[in-house]
Amino acid sequence: MKEKLWNDVDDYFTEKLHNSDPVMEAVHQNNFDAGLPGIDVSPNQGKFLKLMVKLANAKNVLEIGTLGGYSSIWMGRALPDDGRLVTLEYKNAHAIVARENIENAGLSDKIEVIEGAAIDTLPMLKSQGWTHFDLIFIDADKPSYPHYFKWALEYSRPGTVIIADNVVRGGRVLDPEDPNGKAMRDFMDLMADDTLIDGTVMQTVGSKGYDGFAIGIVK
Repeated sequence: MKEKLWNDVDDYFTEKLHNSDPVMEAVHQNNFDAGLPGIDVSPNQGKFLKLMVKLANAKNVLEIGTLGGYSSIWMGRALPDDGRLVTLEYKNAHAIVARENIENAGLSDKIEVIEGAAIDTLPMLKSQGWTHFDLIFIDADKPSYPHYFKWALEYSRPGTVIIADNVVRGGRVLDPEDPNGKAMRDFMDLMADDTLIDGTVMQTVGSKGYDGFAIGIVK
């Protein structure tokens, strides 16, 4: 019953606060047709990310975990004309779909998809001239979140916003037997112990179930 209520409320806010969006609907359809898992952020969460990019006055954004580019497009829409978003995707099949979606959204000049394991591609960004990003969004394989957090700090400056999705995992963050829950606790330990970042977690419910975002600002 509560899951239906969460969905109904999510739908209500989407209908109230979102205009008709054929581009994003086409992204969902293209992802479905390509057999990608339906684990994108929800429309309300996508718009939240868009608003966070605007609030941060972000010009350069790093996304770790692309899937079909749904969240990439939401954030890319908030960038200024000279803004750039770099998104890292492990699977070639996902990257192909993401590039197609990004092109169809008219954002190929702003969004670059880099293929390969993020643990390998993150160090390479330095050789491409990237020294920092204004906003970093982590939404990839959960066991690597502690590593991604360390790299996020490496590519930060004072004022950089770091957001990580799926940190609550239906409450399994507290489960000592759940390996992804342990990864989230390790991630939280790093955020809590590092004096360079001020962070918190917002628990969420909706069409994606019970989860949450970690949000921090680098000092």
